Amino acid sequence: MMPEKEARHVSASASATATIDLIATPDSASCCTPPGTPTVTEMDAETYAAWFKALADPTRIRILNLLAASEEPVCVCDITDHFPLGQPTISHHLKVLRGVRFVVAERRGTFMHYRVNHACLAEFPDAARRILNS
Repeated sequence: MMPEKEARHVSASASATATIDLIATPDSASCCTPPGTPTVTEMDAETYAAWFKALADPTRIRILNLLAASEEPVCVCDITDHFPLGQPTISHHLKVLRGVRFVVAERRGTFMHYRVNHACLAEFPDAARRILNS
């Protein structure tokens, strides 16, 4: 038995209209096989979500990239020089990266110096593999 087609008109703007064909399936048919259960624990999922949230900002990705390119800890004033943002905004981004342990901070005199936390970042590829079951 062929599924029934249903046409709906969708208007994207006042001047454009499209028709979408929807295919109805019988109610008794199962659409797919159940996927099973998640293999990532709830606690790990919360950790991974915080990591991805920290990386969801282009400035933070660029800061992390800048720090990864340096063998020595970098002063916050030197980080600020690379961005069209003020020091308070850069400090906020660094605080977010510190919060998920992607960077480590140390005080030298009156300035904070930052470096990549290689131990934490080494976990990131494994987390991606666990999330994607690969």
